[in-house]
Amino acid sequence: MDIGGPELMLIFLVILVLFGGQKIPELARGLGKGIREFKKAQSDIESEFHKAAETPSVSVKPVETSEKKSTG
Repeated sequence: MDIGGPELMLIFLVILVLFGGQKIPELARGLGKGIREFKKAQSDIESEFHKAAETPSVSVKPVETSEKKSTG
């Protein structure tokens, strides 16, 4: 599905009629902030995965317990 020029113009016209000229910049700013926060969260998660992949894995050894055996 490809959106061309006439379709984009129609979408923009509908948005302009629904929200008015005053509200469009506010909506665009909010959308920009949302996209920026999403990209920041995505890059944070990716960096955490890379850090986890780079750190050597710690091997866990079983702990030996010394239990007293009572003879009865």
